[in-house]
Amino acid sequence: MERVLVTGASGFVAKHVIGQLLDAGYAVRGTVRGQSKVPGIWAAVSALAPGREAGLELVVADLLDDDGWAAAMEGVSAVMHVAAAIVAVEPKDPDVVVRPAVEGTERVLAFAEAAGVKRVIMTSSIATVGYGLGHERGVRRYTEADFTDLDGMRRSWAYCIGKTRAERAAWGYAELHDMALTTIHPGAILGPATDKDTSISLGLVTGLLDGSTPALARIGFAIIDVRDVAAMHVAALQKPESIGHRYLCTGPYRTFEQVAEVLRSAYPGYPITRRAVPDWLIRIISLLGGPTRQIVNDIGNEKHFDGSKGEALLGRDYRTVEDAILSAAESAIRMGLVKVKTG
Repeated sequence: MERVLVTGASGFVAKHVIGQLLDAGYAVRGTVRGQSKVPGIWAAVSALAPGREAGLELVVADLLDDDGWAAAMEGVSAVMHVAAAIVAVEPKDPDVVVRPAVEGTERVLAFAEAAGVKRVIMTSSIATVGYGLGHERGVRRYTEADFTDLDGMRRSWAYCIGKTRAERAAWGYAELHDMALTTIHPGAILGPATDKDTSISLGLVTGLLDGSTPALARIGFAIIDVRDVAAMHVAALQKPESIGHRYLCTGPYRTFEQVAEVLRSAYPGYPITRRAVPDWLIRIISLLGGPTRQIVNDIGNEKHFDGSKGEALLGRDYRTVEDAILSAAESAIRMGLVKVKTG
């Protein structure tokens, strides 16, 4: 049975990737930093690939430490580098996010190369595509040909810096060492949670449902369902023609208000705000750091990402944005992640 290494096995995307790999008949070895999140991984596997739990092995390996990586690569035919450091609030020290992204990617590729593993699928982001390119107002459409220019960004963003530098490093390493690399670039990832340890992106939905999001910023999202993100990783592995390519994994653009309206229609008893926050206030608050620092680059403009190349790789259309939103909401409510309900 072909074995695939999945880094960051406790992550939202990684759990779905592992489930789909197991369901497709692969053996999977997943890396974790410690044991605390292991129960959530097994819960996810039981939900996503029931009866195939025996195909999963978990090992300890940290993106910032060499220990464990040589053993993790033994007997592996391909690596899916999904692990990333994601924080809800912009850190005072960007290296909290940037170091695991860049050094972690370099470490994973180096140990893969040492073990003779040449096939790598890497989870990147639209953050490496649509920033620092002079788009401050209005509507712009991006494709895989676009690459974020960190020097052109007016406001720093650690996640964007880390992802962009990591992808640049990966392509450079792949060229130098003749590595068969594919990168997948999701937008805002929603869809069903498999356990209570979910992603920060699901906070977009839970924050609206429980009323903890007090107002709606004038921003939008290229939303994609986590099941499609995972499916694209598997499709890239199975289709050699994906080697050397970047793939946007993004659905249609939806404003924050449009996301809220989908939830209002489905869950009329929940305290979903209608209040809007002006752009100038977001820009002022962002100077203090916090969550607004991570969205200020998107205030006042629309970034549309052409996901058609990714759909062609999948061989089908993406799930609808509404499905991604509502399946995220349903699972969050069912698992008790949304605590407040009125009406």
